[in-house]
Amino acid sequence: QVQVVESGGGLVQAGGSLRLSCTASKMPFNGYHMSWFRETPGKEREAVSCIHWSGQPTYIADSVKGRFILSRDSAKNRVYLQMNNLKPEDTAMYYCAAGYEYCTTTGVSWGQGTQVTVSS
Repeated sequence: QVQVVESGGGLVQAGGSLRLSCTASKMPFNGYHMSWFRETPGKEREAVSCIHWSGQPTYIADSVKGRFILSRDSAKNRVYLQMNNLKPEDTAMYYCAAGYEYCTTTGVSWGQGTQVTVSS
Protein backbone atom coordinates (compact mmCIF):
# COMPACT_ATOMS: atom_id res chain seq x y z
CA GLN A 1 0.00 0.00 0.00
CA VAL A 2 1.56 3.25 -1.15
CA GLN A 3 1.66 5.90 1.56
CA VAL A 4 2.01 9.61 0.86
CA VAL A 5 2.44 12.10 3.67
CA GLU A 6 2.63 15.88 3.36
CA SER A 7 3.82 18.44 5.86
CA GLY A 8 4.82 22.08 6.02
CA GLY A 9 1.60 23.99 5.57
CA GLY A 10 0.51 26.84 7.78
CA LEU A 11 -0.48 30.47 8.04
CA VAL A 12 1.77 33.10 6.50
CA GLN A 13 1.48 36.72 5.51
CA ALA A 14 1.48 37.76 1.88
CA GLY A 15 5.02 37.93 0.58
CA GLY A 16 6.19 35.21 2.93
CA SER A 17 7.46 31.71 2.22
CA LEU A 18 6.65 28.14 3.12
CA ARG A 19 8.18 24.84 2.19
CA LEU A 20 5.99 21.80 1.77
CA SER A 21 7.40 18.30 2.03
CA CYS A 22 6.02 15.08 0.66
CA THR A 23 7.33 11.65 1.57
CA ALA A 24 6.27 8.54 -0.29
CA SER A 25 6.81 5.12 1.20
CA LYS A 26 6.10 1.50 0.36
CA MET A 27 6.47 2.11 -3.33
CA PRO A 28 9.13 1.99 -6.00
CA PHE A 29 10.24 5.60 -6.04
CA ASN A 30 11.94 5.19 -9.37
CA GLY A 31 9.26 5.07 -11.98
CA TYR A 32 6.83 7.03 -9.81
CA HIS A 33 6.06 10.60 -10.71
CA MET A 34 5.40 13.09 -7.93
CA SER A 35 3.05 16.04 -8.08
CA TRP A 36 1.58 18.81 -6.00
CA PHE A 37 -2.02 19.82 -6.48
CA ARG A 38 -4.15 22.35 -4.67
CA GLU A 39 -7.83 22.69 -4.07
CA THR A 40 -10.14 25.43 -2.86
CA PRO A 41 -13.87 25.14 -2.13
CA GLY A 42 -15.92 25.16 -5.29
CA LYS A 43 -12.98 24.65 -7.61
CA GLU A 44 -11.42 21.62 -9.19
CA ARG A 45 -8.16 20.30 -7.89
CA GLU A 46 -5.44 21.86 -10.01
CA ALA A 47 -1.87 20.87 -10.68
CA VAL A 48 0.69 23.20 -9.18
CA SER A 49 3.93 21.43 -9.98
CA CYS A 50 4.92 17.96 -11.15
CA ILE A 51 8.17 16.11 -11.58
CA HIS A 52 8.85 13.07 -13.71
CA TRP A 53 10.53 10.20 -11.90
CA SER A 54 13.65 10.78 -14.01
CA GLY A 55 13.74 14.43 -13.03
CA GLN A 56 12.56 15.75 -16.38
CA PRO A 57 10.21 17.11 -17.44
CA THR A 58 9.05 19.32 -14.63
CA TYR A 59 5.75 21.14 -14.85
CA ILE A 60 5.01 24.38 -13.05
CA ALA A 61 1.69 26.18 -13.31
CA ASP A 62 1.75 29.67 -14.82
CA SER A 63 0.10 31.07 -11.70
CA VAL A 64 3.08 30.12 -9.55
CA LYS A 65 5.90 30.26 -12.06
CA GLY A 66 8.83 32.28 -10.74
CA ARG A 67 7.62 31.87 -7.15
CA PHE A 68 7.37 28.12 -6.50
CA ILE A 69 10.18 25.62 -6.91
CA LEU A 70 9.80 21.85 -6.94
CA SER A 71 12.73 19.68 -5.99
CA ARG A 72 13.30 16.02 -5.31
CA ASP A 73 15.49 14.05 -2.92
CA SER A 74 15.51 10.52 -4.31
CA ALA A 75 17.55 9.17 -1.41
CA LYS A 76 14.76 10.16 0.99
CA ASN A 77 11.84 9.42 -1.36
CA ARG A 78 10.81 12.99 -0.84
CA VAL A 79 9.81 16.03 -2.86
CA TYR A 80 9.68 19.61 -1.72
CA LEU A 81 7.65 22.55 -2.87
CA GLN A 82 9.36 25.81 -1.97
CA MET A 83 6.76 28.55 -2.10
CA ASN A 84 8.02 32.13 -2.15
CA ASN A 85 6.29 35.49 -2.42
CA LEU A 86 3.02 33.88 -1.41
CA LYS A 87 -0.21 35.59 -2.34
CA PRO A 88 -3.68 35.33 -0.79
CA GLU A 89 -4.85 33.50 -3.90
CA ASP A 90 -2.39 30.72 -3.05
CA THR A 91 -4.57 29.85 -0.07
CA ALA A 92 -5.69 26.25 -0.56
CA MET A 93 -5.38 22.70 0.62
CA TYR A 94 -2.26 21.30 -0.97
CA TYR A 95 -2.08 17.62 -1.85
CA CYS A 96 0.83 15.48 -2.90
CA ALA A 97 0.31 12.69 -5.38
CA ALA A 98 2.51 9.78 -6.37
CA GLY A 99 2.07 7.22 -9.10
CA TYR A 100 2.88 5.96 -12.56
CA GLU A 101 0.65 8.63 -14.10
CA TYR A 102 2.37 11.98 -14.63
CA CYS A 103 0.70 15.17 -13.43
CA THR A 104 -2.81 13.82 -13.31
CA THR A 105 -5.49 13.32 -10.67
CA THR A 106 -6.26 9.75 -11.74
CA GLY A 107 -4.33 6.59 -11.05
CA VAL A 108 -2.25 8.09 -8.27
CA SER A 109 -2.03 7.83 -4.50
CA TRP A 110 -2.84 10.91 -2.44
CA GLY A 111 -1.68 12.28 0.85
CA GLN A 112 -4.07 13.71 3.40
CA GLY A 113 -3.33 17.29 2.40
CA THR A 114 -1.80 20.25 4.17
CA GLN A 115 -3.50 23.61 4.51
CA VAL A 116 -1.77 26.77 3.31
CA THR A 117 -3.35 30.07 4.30
CA VAL A 118 -1.94 33.38 3.11
CA SER A 119 -3.22 36.50 4.80
CA SER A 120 -3.24 39.88 3.10
